[in-house]
Amino acid sequence: MATYKNEGYNPEEIEMLRQECKETGASFVYCGDEEGEEEVENDELKHVQFVGKYKGEPVIYDAVIYSLRLHHSSVVYEKAVEQVQKQFPEYKAIDEREPNYAIKPEIEEEAEEMLAELMDAYEEDEEVKVKEYLEIDPTFEYGVGLDVALNIAPLSDEVIAGFIKEFNNGTFKLDTTLYSFSSMNEDE
Repeated sequence: MATYKNEGYNPEEIEMLRQECKETGASFVYCGDEEGEEEVENDELKHVQFVGKYKGEPVIYDAVIYSLRLHHSSVVYEKAVEQVQKQFPEYKAIDEREPNYAIKPEIEEEAEEMLAELMDAYEEDEEVKVKEYLEIDPTFEYGVGLDVALNIAPLSDEVIAGFIKEFNNGTFKLDTTLYSFSSMNEDE
């Protein structure tokens, strides 16, 4: 039996994924992010695997697909955090906090207030604009990684299947239009 540096290229792994797809009647399978964890119901973020070709060779693609609205929210948040950290260097974004992270409550409150105000201002002024993107990571630990933002929400099974079909056929085209979103519209 051959051993592969990247098991996502292993024909046995590829065949197992093809069989799993065949059993479910889909062109992809959902992935849980942690062992034993099922895919969380979220219509703006999906983690899937599917079989395709990379440089003419069969491979498993491990794809994280976002709605463009979610991507926009992330960019707005990151930009606001950068500004907050200029005024409050000890402030850390939630995903950057170590278990022993501590900050004075009054500083945290002021920083969080500033963060919310900046995010609202960026959205209101349409200061942040994003467009669809697709990034391919051939050095991914299992198969080939894909990071994709699509201007479609919700990300339904049909939308994902359509993307995979176009991607595998080489007919997928990115929308290069720049978009801005407002979280105010989400609540309506």
